[in-house]
Amino acid sequence: MILIIYFVLFFLILRFVVTLFNFLSDPKLRRVAKHYHDFVSILIPVRDEEDNIIHLLKSIQGQDYSNYEVIVLDDQSKDGTLKICTDFCNTDKRFKVLKGNNLPNDWLGKNYACHQLALEAKGQYLMFVDADEQINNGLINSSVHRMKANNLTLLSLFTNQVMITLGEKLVIPLMHFILLNLLPLKLVLLVKNPSVAAASGQFMFFNADDYRRYHWHQLVKSRVVEDVEIMRQVKASNLNGETLLANGMISCRMYTSFEECLNGFSKNFLAAFNYSIPGFLFFLLLLIAGPMMVVLTTNFSLIFFTIGLIVLTRVMISLSSGQNVLHNVVLHPLQMLSLTVISFMAIQKHLTKTNVWKGRKV
Repeated sequence: MILIIYFVLFFLILRFVVTLFNFLSDPKLRRVAKHYHDFVSILIPVRDEEDNIIHLLKSIQGQDYSNYEVIVLDDQSKDGTLKICTDFCNTDKRFKVLKGNNLPNDWLGKNYACHQLALEAKGQYLMFVDADEQINNGLINSSVHRMKANNLTLLSLFTNQVMITLGEKLVIPLMHFILLNLLPLKLVLLVKNPSVAAASGQFMFFNADDYRRYHWHQLVKSRVVEDVEIMRQVKASNLNGETLLANGMISCRMYTSFEECLNGFSKNFLAAFNYSIPGFLFFLLLLIAGPMMVVLTTNFSLIFFTIGLIVLTRVMISLSSGQNVLHNVVLHPLQMLSLTVISFMAIQKHLTKTNVWKGRKV
């Protein structure tokens, strides 16, 4: 039992050190004074997004970068998405909408939509964003600067998350919590090994020449977590990729209810662990059951030490990701419970092959 407790504490301290490194290194996209004029293709795959897409399009139209085109690909939506996009695009010649082709059997929907968008794009850079996002001034210009400064093939950003309902606040913060708790983001650029990779499909900014040479989405056409896999492919090709926090320049409201959050997170959570259920469960035991085991020792010093590290970790991650510190500290136990539910949903969907998203199997 003592050895297990020591191992739990070692894992907790290790995660705290990673979090501290991320907090001090502050891996955020920085605003720059120099203004760029490179032609950027903003590419948006949409499927049944009538409640979201107009907000994104208006935010693009109102930002401070002028040399761009916007291509929206409607992936066979069953709601009013296509009409909304068509009506908007008719008011601005920089915007256009395409109807997506039928999905081939060996592709996943979003990957195929992104592939089709890239074939139509004419920009020097390809900027893939999701329909449930909004962009702010400085995003495109700062991204172009970062691409040039670090000779990047791919820049990916973890966007600021908008959370309104309690259900969202119980689940959405888990994304930044796990990311900044386990991986020093600076290493994505500095370490050339493809295994050190992280990315978010909510913002993928490519050097267009490299994309047209490798066709990144085609290389990962059947992968659920295509963003991380593309970053691995970029690094395996001896090219540079970087992952940063968005620093308020792009935001996203991923889901609007607790049920949506559970279904959304469980569809790809296991994929992040390469579908290793034993490895996944071991991680969960250390993350969730480990601190509970420390509490059962009734050793006040160990309990205080453990709680202190968890609270400090949540404070640093919340500040780095632009989230509410008090909410994440107070709701931490319930967030861990939500993570447990998501985990078992992910395992159940994987074993029964019932993982479905927007009417398609994934």
